[in-house]
Amino acid sequence: MKLRALLDMPELRLEVVTGGDLLDRVITWVVTTDLLEPGRYLGGKELVLTGLVWRSGPADSEVFVRALAEAGVSALAAWDLATGTIPDDLVDACRRHRIPLFKVPEDVAFATVTEEVVRHLSGARAADLTAVLDRHRRLVAGMSEGAGLGAVLDLVGRDLGMRCWVLTATGRVVAGPPGAPDGAALARAFLTAPRLPHHLAAAGVTLFPVAEDTTSRVADWFVACAGDHADWPAERRALTTELAAIAALERARLDDRLSAEGRLAQELVRLVVSAAAADEILPRLELAGLDPHASYVAVAAAGRGTLRPGELRSVLGEVMPVPRPVVGLLDEEAIALVPVPDAPWSAAGGPVPDVAASVRSALAALAPGLAGAGIAVGVSDVVGARELRGAVDEARYARRLASGRTDPVCVVRHDELATHVLLLATVPEDVRQMFKVRLLDPLRRYDEVHKADLIRTLETFLQNSGSWTRCAEQLHLHVNSVRYRIQRIQDLTGRDLARLEDRVDFFLALRLS
Repeated sequence: MKLRALLDMPELRLEVVTGGDLLDRVITWVVTTDLLEPGRYLGGKELVLTGLVWRSGPADSEVFVRALAEAGVSALAAWDLATGTIPDDLVDACRRHRIPLFKVPEDVAFATVTEEVVRHLSGARAADLTAVLDRHRRLVAGMSEGAGLGAVLDLVGRDLGMRCWVLTATGRVVAGPPGAPDGAALARAFLTAPRLPHHLAAAGVTLFPVAEDTTSRVADWFVACAGDHADWPAERRALTTELAAIAALERARLDDRLSAEGRLAQELVRLVVSAAAADEILPRLELAGLDPHASYVAVAAAGRGTLRPGELRSVLGEVMPVPRPVVGLLDEEAIALVPVPDAPWSAAGGPVPDVAASVRSALAALAPGLAGAGIAVGVSDVVGARELRGAVDEARYARRLASGRTDPVCVVRHDELATHVLLLATVPEDVRQMFKVRLLDPLRRYDEVHKADLIRTLETFLQNSGSWTRCAEQLHLHVNSVRYRIQRIQDLTGRDLARLEDRVDFFLALRLS
């Protein structure tokens, strides 16, 4: 419908304040918001309703209206019940950004405006869509938590015949009816789709991003709706935009960085890192819902490229093998404290393959969506609650080691810190390069010219602890051929592979290449 149709609704009594020459614009939806910058939740061509709760001063009007203009909304309808007027700065901002502005009478509720407009937009489905919008308004106002998203999806499925699910980038179903398609397959398609929305014919669904413009795909949620969006009427496409906006609100609400729980997690991580006494840490573990008598693993993660710290924190929380772990941020690094209730451990420590393997597997599934970014993770040994500081230090050292590697996703366990790999990671890059070049470049050049496969022979020889026979068997060569190649390696490099020192040098050079 066009904006001028709003003036023909006598029950609304809307008045044009500015933008009377723009009343041929089309509106396809109605959104109520009191956010200062609501652009991320808008899809364009909406009539936006606001009570100006976001306004603390004249400058806020420019920020708010600019966000509307950039999102492509059709018009704004407003009224400040507290002051009984529309501020001049809001009128001026709407005029500058060419956003038509309507005055809503004091005695007309925004819900009434929404219901009347939706009735004209959707005809017989007005009541259904109004219920969705009402849920949206309640989410915006902070009146609905947790179960709200599921209720909206139930309504859409029951009354409008649209089966929809909301999933994370790891394929975990956040909300939706029973019988969801394979979450892992949907997540792979979401992470690798060249553009969104994306119709996944194999699963019979279309995938929509939740916060595409503000969030990396690996940290985002997505909506999967049954059917091909290319065949849908405009009404149904508009509804999926609204569903994505509702999912974005729920996602933001479940991001606990600003909640009491999130602040407690942040404080706990900082206390552990600052070497606070156990008497300070243990009570806070209990406040965070953790058992001070349990065993724990610390996990440290850092992003490379475009992945922001807040997104990294969300990703780390998502891939942990326990629900809602304690996760905090230290500058650019995310730290998680993961309870391992029944894991055996001793004073000497023991390996914890489950946490590292779970994190590695989950992050590997996210790798296609990193788009030039990367994630480096370190995992500590299992410790008691009183040894958390050491576990966090161990995880951070392991993370630094992982950051020196080129894999998009690299997870380093604590047990790698006791090997030569840790020493190599601390050597400056120019020294590492020089060491590698001096030892291996003569062999590489010889291989390029003569196709002699000296590098592979050297590596196999060292892997078999200098055994001529095993090396020959693995390379499918005669022992004399292996002996000839090893002699050629020694001649080219001036090293003696019978000496332990020279073998160690070659081994380290190969690990650096």
